[in-house]
Amino acid sequence: MHNSRTSKSGVHLHMRNKALFPIDDLRFWKQQLLHWAAGHELAAYYDSNRQGFPPAATHTQYHWECLAAAGAVNTLEAQAGNAFAQLEHFQQNLHNDWNFGFFGYDLKNETERLSSDRFDGIGLPDLGFFQPRTVAGIRGQHLEIQTLEPDAEQVFREIENANRIGIAVEGEGPVLQERMSKQVYLEKVGHIRRHIAEGDVYEMNLCQEFFAEDARLDPVAVFERLNGIGKAPFSSFMRWRDRYLLSASPERFLKKEGQKVISQPIKGTRRRGSTPGEDDLIREELAASEKDRAENVMIVDLVRNDLARNCLPGSVRVAELFGIYSFETVHQMVSTISGEMPPSGSALAVLRDAFPPGSMTGAPKVMAMELIEQYENTRRGLYSGAVGYFDPGGDFDFNVVIRSILYNAADRYVSVQVGGAIVYDSVPEQEYEECLLKAEAMRRALR
Repeated sequence: MHNSRTSKSGVHLHMRNKALFPIDDLRFWKQQLLHWAAGHELAAYYDSNRQGFPPAATHTQYHWECLAAAGAVNTLEAQAGNAFAQLEHFQQNLHNDWNFGFFGYDLKNETERLSSDRFDGIGLPDLGFFQPRTVAGIRGQHLEIQTLEPDAEQVFREIENANRIGIAVEGEGPVLQERMSKQVYLEKVGHIRRHIAEGDVYEMNLCQEFFAEDARLDPVAVFERLNGIGKAPFSSFMRWRDRYLLSASPERFLKKEGQKVISQPIKGTRRRGSTPGEDDLIREELAASEKDRAENVMIVDLVRNDLARNCLPGSVRVAELFGIYSFETVHQMVSTISGEMPPSGSALAVLRDAFPPGSMTGAPKVMAMELIEQYENTRRGLYSGAVGYFDPGGDFDFNVVIRSILYNAADRYVSVQVGGAIVYDSVPEQEYEECLLKAEAMRRALR
């Protein structure tokens, strides 16, 4: 049955046709959803990898095991300046429909008096969103399809029969080079520790880029490998024409459910052990680490402050402090902060005022971002930004873009950025090792 309505601009809008299809083989249908989505010029695929993460934050009845969007009815691309205002206008014209997209880190240049003039090999806009022709996702034992056209049955057959748009790639895969030598990185950590000693900042996230030029990738195959290695709760594949994001992010930036907003910053990373006993010891060591707890609590305070700008007074609370969560390759220290928005509150204002994610900047935030611009030598772009969606009910969910491969297929350029929080107690050599640990999964996926 088709319902339709006309928007103020005179554009004829169809209400979505919805249908549920029972499925049994979860792995097969997830693979088909990814392959189907990747065949479109604008596409998104999000995979929670069976982790309703952490329990404090997710009402299971809303929990998508995976969610895909493909085909663009309307598209917005914007550079920092008035990007958030453009997004607000774009959202209003969608009349409570789905909206998928991303916020690039350099939107900081709009929210604060900052600028960026570093090298950028990927070349995505600072902000990009699209209203998809079709949204399809898995919840429980069903594949749910919501489409504007064609009918849901036809989309189901398209997904069922989707072939991987394989790109023939010869040889070993690209070898990543460092843009910042180890020696230079160690020196920069020393400079940042001096800034901390002088009281400029308490903590700063320093990132570095590993890259490959003239690289031929099959983005879908690389994502499948990366997702298989990381099995992270906020994994995402995004295609923006000839630019790709392949992400195994373990971190949620911000989720809105009704009037409640939730942020889950990560600070504190350890390698998984090779035996259950060793694994337990490493978990205990991370849980007890003074340095990691200090890093984590500074970011928790920063996030509380960010959320308080748009939440009801007294409603911002720490639901969990220093939670230890184990993923396929690493243990992480995760805290959960929540707040209640007033009934008249703006969802976009909450996102804007908490952006960029505090776990990727430092404290105080603005000074940390000034120093990031001074000491890093690659523009972050989408890295350490956020990817996600707004749903028709006005809720949203966005990850933090980390543990990710970015690929510019037109220029054959691959970018992998990794970083960590520098505090006064940081040992430069250990910080460098943590960067290599974080880059390991992406290197493996590229080979």
